[in-house]
Amino acid sequence: MKLFIFAFLKNTYTNKAGVMATYSAKKEDIARKWFVVDANGKTLGRLATAVASVLKGKTKPIYTTHVDTGDFVIIVNADKVHLTGKKLDQKTYYSHSGYPGGFKSVTAGKLMKTKPEEVIKMAVEGMLPKTRLGKQMLSKLKIYAGEGHPHNAQQPVEMKV
Repeated sequence: MKLFIFAFLKNTYTNKAGVMATYSAKKEDIARKWFVVDANGKTLGRLATAVASVLKGKTKPIYTTHVDTGDFVIIVNADKVHLTGKKLDQKTYYSHSGYPGGFKSVTAGKLMKTKPEEVIKMAVEGMLPKTRLGKQMLSKLKIYAGEGHPHNAQQPVEMKV
């Protein structure tokens, strides 16, 4: 019986005692890819969940929670993303400078006219961990309001959302 079990586990990751161990990704094992997403007509929340999943690395079999195994994501046409319902008028983004009277608020409609990249960035940021690792994951997100982007040298692959 023991012989059969060890023959079955031969192709899995085992430690020195021959017992199956949990795989943990290392920095050397990670191969990063570049993906490009067209946000034209996409719903903001659905786009953000798909992008956050790729940034975390959850789409890879080597996903490890404490290691950044994610890929780079380029989002183009950020100004053409779609918000459902009355969110353009009713959804409000808040910020505070830290000084007295430094509280600011802006609606999603105004922010989409001035900085459409920020709307997508804040949506994705809310779905990532609130740690140093989350900031590292967010740095792999590149957002552009128009059609073009300067990352053609990385040969990005189109990602379907």
